Formats: sequence, structure tokens, C-alpha cells
Amino acid sequence: MSAAPQIRIPATYMRGGTSKGVFFRLDDLPESCRVPGKARDRLFQRVIGSPDPYATHIDGMGGATSSTSKCVILSRSTRPDHDVDYLYGQVSIDKDFVDWSGNCGNLSTAAGAFALHAGLMDPARVPHDGVCVVKIWQANIGKTIIAHVPVRAGQVQETGDFELDGVSFPAAEIVLEFVDPSDEGEEGGALFPTGRTVDELEVPGVGSFKATMISAGIPTVFVNAAEIGHTGTELREAINGDPAALARFEAIRVAGALRMGLIKTPEEAATRQHTPKIAFVAPPRDYVSSSGRSIKADEVDLLVRALSMGKLHHAMMGTAAVAIGTAAAIPGTLVNLAAGGGERTAVRFGHPSGTLRVGAEARLVDGTWTVTKAIMSRSARILMEGWVRVPGDAF
Repeated sequence: MSAAPQIRIPATYMRGGTSKGVFFRLDDLPESCRVPGKARDRLFQRVIGSPDPYATHIDGMGGATSSTSKCVILSRSTRPDHDVDYLYGQVSIDKDFVDWSGNCGNLSTAAGAFALHAGLMDPARVPHDGVCVVKIWQANIGKTIIAHVPVRAGQVQETGDFELDGVSFPAAEIVLEFVDPSDEGEEGGALFPTGRTVDELEVPGVGSFKATMISAGIPTVFVNAAEIGHTGTELREAINGDPAALARFEAIRVAGALRMGLIKTPEEAATRQHTPKIAFVAPPRDYVSSSGRSIKADEVDLLVRALSMGKLHHAMMGTAAVAIGTAAAIPGTLVNLAAGGGERTAVRFGHPSGTLRVGAEARLVDGTWTVTKAIMSRSARILMEGWVRVPGDAF
């Protein structure tokens, strides 16, 4: 029986958007965990409390949901014209792996704030009062994110009156710009990996569905709610309490991943739960959000529900919001059609916790759609800071 003493590692527990995670400076990690590999994975799993067959994360910092089973590493950037490098790990709740295949858009907000909190910014770049522009290199996907972080007296302003559906209390607004968010040139290919805005997706054992498969923000498979027997007004309980529905969504996700070239065999999907996302869309209609607030059809352009790590998300992933905004800006996609069609530069969609607005700039160049940037507002704040403790033989 092991009796290894616990070690303590400087860490900060932060909320970013509708997610939260444990943040580390790269230089504060044990030396073996400063590089990719099994030691780093084991450390993060032990910090979060995974893999947990009880799916509770009682013995860790995780919250037993995809939104709260996350770890982040930041360091001064090694890239020209960037302030920090940001690496994100999605820790599986009950399985033995950490998924590094994508970004967390919500925690990108906290990454901008943490860059200041952790002293990773050039002091000359931080105003005494105003907005600090933090240029982030998102190392998982090789993309640039620009965070506009409010500053007061040289410190991050965390409190404010900006309200974000899915978050209980208001805070200061942080504007995020996702620069060139498509995956062109990266794994998965162009903005539309199949070369089409809408495909007929054959799903073995389930059926055939229209699908928009897009790589912007994060690879995402969009299907029509009505085609899969849903309305787009569902809350978490309606989907997550239905094992058959979850199995259908996973089958659709796997079929989409194969068509997008993200995996070569269906078996690979088991260790790539973070990407692609699966989402379903519908035209606007009245519904009641998870907080009990009535959302009227005229408040939104469309309805979207998305799954993360095999479960319906309580609000909307930030990266999926980028995919939604981008797809909405391109005529003919399922997202665009659900929103009424035509050209648009912004869209407000309804999700289980309320509504969210996201903007995107897309253009057709030589017959190919490209997206230059997507913009949305989130908030972030420190929940706790100090040291996280893990058994010394855990990694």
C-alpha cells in the first residue's frame, strides 16, 4: 500500500464563461509534466479526480461534468507577436485519458485574464486603467485568440454588470476575437472538410441525415433537430437521462468524424471525445430555460443544443459558438437555414441556459468559403488560488 506524501503545486481555480478549470503556469509544474506525455496526463487526472467510476469527482477538483473537468497550462509565448501560449486538456470523467485535440472557448476567456494574474504579460503592455489586449497562441489547434481584458489600477477587473446566461452572477465583460478560426491547413482540412455546406450523412444502424460539418472554432457536426426526433428546446435532463438518445448522438458524431477525416476507424472515437462536437438546430420557438426564464421565439434567430463529452451541455461551449456563428454567416448551411437563411454577420441563438450572441465574418473567395474572425463576449474570475495537492506517486 502506497504511503507517498502529497506534493503541492501552485494553481489557480478559475471560471471562464460557462466552464471552470484548474490553471497552471508551465514553470510551476513538476519537471516531468512540463512536456507532453503520460506524466502530465496522470497529474491532471489526479488533480481533477479521474478516472472516477462513480462519476462524482469527490476526490479531486473536477465537477463531474464536461464543463468542469478541465486543466490549463499557460506560459510566456514562444511565438512572435504573441503574449502567451495556452494549452488546454479536457479530462475524461470516467475513462483513462486526457483529450488534447481541441480548445475550450470558454476557458480562453480565463486564459486572457490569467495571463495578467500570473505575471506572464509584459508590464509595458498592461494599462493602469482601461483594456489590456492579450494576444494568445492556442497551442492545441495552432490559432490566435485576442482577449480584451478590462483593467483597473493595473489589475484585472473581475466584477461588473455583464450577464451571461448559464452563469449565476454578473461580472466584467471580456471580448474574445477568434482569428482565422477555421481549421484549414490543420487536421481535418478546410472550413468544410467534405467540400460541401450540407451533406447526406449515413449513420450505420441509425439512418441518414442532412448534416453541416464545419471546422471553425472546433470541428462540429450540425444536424436538424426535427430529423432526429427533437425540437431544439430540450434541456439537459431530457437528453442525458435517455441512454438511447445519447447512443444515437454518439453514432452520428462518429460518422461525422469519419467523414471529416478526423479519425480513420470508429474505434478511435473512444479516445477522441472532445472533438468533433455534435449539435442540433431548429427554427425559433418559445421555451423555458434551465433557470426557469421564458425565452420567446422573437428573442433568438434559431435554437441550438450541443453535446460535449457524450452529454448535452448545460449552455454552449465557446468553441461551438464560434462554429455556430461561422455556419450562420454562410448561406445554405443547416445553421443558416434554421436562422432564416440569407447573409448575416451575427446571430443570437437559444441554448438550454438562455441566449448567446456571436458574430462572424465570412467571405467567398474563388468559390471557397473562408472566415476571418469570430467575436463573442464572456466573463471570467478567480474562484480560488494557492496550491493543489496530489499524492507524490500519482504521476
